[in-house]
Amino acid sequence: MSRPKTHVKKGEEVEIITGNHKGKRGTVLSINGDRVVIEGAVPVKKATRPSEADQQGGIKTIDGSVHISNVKKVG
Repeated sequence: MSRPKTHVKKGEEVEIITGNHKGKRGTVLSINGDRVVIEGAVPVKKATRPSEADQQGGIKTIDGSVHISNVKKVG
């Protein structure tokens, strides 16, 4: 199974061109199918349970995803 060809790659600088986070820039952390996770652009709150790795648990802020058609390469 081959992965689909995309116009952005992991590690590239991109800008969000539409939606609530329009104009925000960041680095691509990962590409999951047709979704792109951008560093610091779309903060999402997530509730986590205590675990061995994270003794506290609680509400954490993680980077959310954006559809790949809503981003463009910068530079």
